[in-house]
Amino acid sequence: MPVESLMPDQLACLRAIEALRNGVPNRDAVRILGSTQPDAERDFLGRLDQEGGKQRGLLISGDFGAGKSHLLEHFEHLALDRNFVCSRVAVSKETPFYDLAKMFRAAVDNGTLPDGRAGAMVDEVATRLAGPSDAGYAQFFQWADSASSGLHPIFPATLMVHERLDDQELLNAIRWFWSGDRVAVGDVKRGLRQVGQQRAYQFRAPKQRDLPPQRLHFVLEMIKAAGYRGWVVLIDELELIGSYSLLQRARSYVELARWMGAAGAASYPGLVVAAAITEDFAEAILEDKGDRQRVPERLRERDEAQAARQAELGMQWLSRRRTPLSEVTDEAVATAVERLRDIYSRAYDWPAPEAPDPARGAGYQQRMRYKVRTAITVWDLQRLRPGFRPEIEIDEHKPDYAENPDLEGTPGTNPPPV
Repeated sequence: MPVESLMPDQLACLRAIEALRNGVPNRDAVRILGSTQPDAERDFLGRLDQEGGKQRGLLISGDFGAGKSHLLEHFEHLALDRNFVCSRVAVSKETPFYDLAKMFRAAVDNGTLPDGRAGAMVDEVATRLAGPSDAGYAQFFQWADSASSGLHPIFPATLMVHERLDDQELLNAIRWFWSGDRVAVGDVKRGLRQVGQQRAYQFRAPKQRDLPPQRLHFVLEMIKAAGYRGWVVLIDELELIGSYSLLQRARSYVELARWMGAAGAASYPGLVVAAAITEDFAEAILEDKGDRQRVPERLRERDEAQAARQAELGMQWLSRRRTPLSEVTDEAVATAVERLRDIYSRAYDWPAPEAPDPARGAGYQQRMRYKVRTAITVWDLQRLRPGFRPEIEIDEHKPDYAENPDLEGTPGTNPPPV
């Protein structure tokens, strides 16, 4: 049917079914189906509403098909409704977890503001900075300009130019720098001269390896200065780090300590992170592959004692601080599938019959993902071929933690500071 002829509600149902058919829950699917994980939802809301400005991390775990991605999408709605900027990042070949620069850039590129605007997150946030007369902005500038911030002087320098100079080309270059690109130091100093501040900021070009954690902290503080409560980063497919080489896994554990806000790691007040990982990761990688012993040894062999301590903190989160998803009851599954039947009927203006009930006994067949995709597949076939009675076979997907050279770049000999 032509998209133009669809009513808004019907179009939302169609988008939801298409996303669920492909196993990737979107905003419409999550809004319509809701969440079946009240305990994890309560934990996440507690982190959003926690006072004191601390960094808060949540690591959820569950088997394939248990609804981790669906839950992260639900978390995004909760965060946006509470005036947090929110970013979704899936660990992948293009976004390796051990590379903070690429993770940060993915978070920026996939950022969404509470008003629904997505993309060019830093640019959108920067336009909302009220200026030096605003108390929040003044506090932000004073922090960035202080030695205690730990920032390279190029950050307060670019903020000064951004505040006072009306040169759109240079302003764009500055915002791109904040987002992860390079900027010519000569251009920044030219901007300082134009606003009469060249003597206030004397600096050389920063080392690129030092910038990712500084950018993360700077953009976070800018988000708060623009009037938002903080920055929520949702990280999916974290189990992919099990396919990295030993050194890349070591770097990943260091980064996990950073993102989770582990005690003893760098702190980013106002950053809330929720990450999803498979239930068996700790046993398969930390124990069976021996990472709990091998990783600290490898890092200390490289004279990286601090990184070894941070990696141990990250591995502690994986083994002790996970929040397992609760098993979804048969009643909850049945309710969700019946709701799905109504969505499908409205999406295609076709009365979907009751969904088939596969034989019990194999636990994975009762997971939400398998039940949802089975129902949609059967309805698709019945709608397109009336009277057809399909038989669906289901095979369980199990994660493969074998080291994969296709996922491996060359980890830098000088990783970002921990």
